[in-house]
Order: sequence, then structure tokens, then C-alpha cells
Amino acid sequence: MRIAVMGAGGIGCNFGARLAAAGNDVSFIARGANLEGLRANGLSVTSEFVGDLHLDRVQATDDPRGVGPVDVVLFCTKLYGLEAAAEACEPLLGPATAVVSLLNGIDSEDRLIPILGRRHVVGGIAYVTAHLQAPGRVRHVSGPQRIAVGELDGHMSPRLESFREACELAGIDCLFTDDIRRLLWGKFVLLAGIGGVAVLARAPVGVLREDAELRALTDVSMREIVAVGEAEGIDMAGAFDAGTAFIANSAADLEPSLLVDLKAGRPMEIEWLSGEILRLGRHHGVPTPVHHTIWAALKPYAGGSG
Repeated sequence: MRIAVMGAGGIGCNFGARLAAAGNDVSFIARGANLEGLRANGLSVTSEFVGDLHLDRVQATDDPRGVGPVDVVLFCTKLYGLEAAAEACEPLLGPATAVVSLLNGIDSEDRLIPILGRRHVVGGIAYVTAHLQAPGRVRHVSGPQRIAVGELDGHMSPRLESFREACELAGIDCLFTDDIRRLLWGKFVLLAGIGGVAVLARAPVGVLREDAELRALTDVSMREIVAVGEAEGIDMAGAFDAGTAFIANSAADLEPSLLVDLKAGRPMEIEWLSGEILRLGRHHGVPTPVHHTIWAALKPYAGGSG
């Protein structure tokens, strides 16, 4: 299978490396120091859960025109770079190319459709946490090597069946769902509900678990998302309990991606996380005071300054 990874960060490199190691034709669309590192030293993924992986050589470029049409684009950019990256995907698209969105937001697919066309956009969720530690060097931090995918109209397509088979051969658990939006909202409870409080407190998940006030604040943060999701017509049953289980079972030093970005002085996705919950809450008349606070407190750092 021909696969392009648009956005060769932690998630994209993690899955791309495993798909390449399994014999797929994988191209990484990267830039800057990471592109140079991939070209010079290949790609390494360290994982205490499923074992390390090193590829001496990978196909890496900053020009999708040199790659041409592929079967699948793993779309793994940050939310603030979505539009520019989507426009750059045009040379990668063939008649049946699936652009699998593995982004953090709940509106990513809706933002991609006007640029790529509805027939190309596929909803997706990455359940693994992986961070780019240095150019061409990725660390699998937590979570299973798992992806959930779903066509936006809920049907099981031949292209997703082929992609699922490729993932399984690469050691990636690929789940098909006929209700991708429900799963996206379920993960959003973790990303924005837990991650928002963690970055506000500058604390890993273990501190949120052990500190009574922060634990209570995290519960309210998650419940606000559940309430907004229900107002949007999403089945949120079990989402809060899944968030509670995540907090209970995560490593004490686990840092959500928002906190990792803040500490590194990189731009943050807060506008599309707590900011989106604030906007939707206002639209539906659902109070979201915790996410209003998170968004307002972090907005000065959204552009990246630490």
C-alpha cells in the first residue's frame, strides 16, 4: 500500500514507521530539522511497551509533488496548521485516496471537507501517545498501538478494509466504526477535559489524580464536554467513566500533549480544544466556566512562548 504521512511528528512517525517496516511504501512529508534528521539518520521509535524500531532509510520530503497519488494519507498535523497542510495534499490525491484525519479536534473533518472534498475525508483517532523528541526520534509514551477509522457516512469501504489489513500486518490494531463522531467526542473528553486542567496546573496526570481540588476540577472539566457533546446530539454514554478510568490507570508522570507543547514553548491547540467547547457551549446555552478559564488563561501562550 502507498501511504503518505502528512505531518511527520510523534503520531505520524510512530504509525508510519511501523507501516514502512511491514513493507508498505511510506513517504513522510516533513520540514526543517526533522526532515534533515529523517534523511540523514532514518527513523527511530522507542517503546517500552511493544519494542523499539529503527529504519536506516526512509522516504522523506517537503514536496508532496514528488510523491504523487497514494492510497492513504495519514493526516497528522497540528490543528493550527490544518488548512495549509490540507492544501498541500492535492498532489497526493487519486480518485479513491483516503485522507485519514488523526488530529485532536472534534471539527477537523468538517474543516478538511471544503479543501479536500468529502469523498476523500475519513475520520480517525489515534489512541497512542507518542512525542517527537529529536529530529527522526520518537518516543512511544503511553497507550496502545491502535487506530479507529470510519467513513463519515458510516459504511465500511474497500479502501478502509485494505488499510485495516495493512495496519494489522504492521502490528497496529485498526478498529472500524460506523459512528466515528461519537468516538471523536469520547477521546475529546480526555484531550481537552484532562489535558486542559493539566496544562493549566502545569502538572502531569499523577498530580491531577492525587490532589483533591485538581481531581474535582478535572471532573467538572470532563462533565462540561459531556454536556456540550450531548447538546450537539452525540451519544456521550460512558465518556466520563472512560475519562475517570484513564486518570486512574495512567502513569503518574504522563504529560498530555498540551502540556508538552507549553513546556517546549511551541504553539498550542487550545483554540480548538477548550476554545471550541466554549464556543459550542455558548451556542447551545451550556455553561462551560472551567473551559472558559482554561482558554482565557492559556490564550496568551497559544502562539508559543512557554
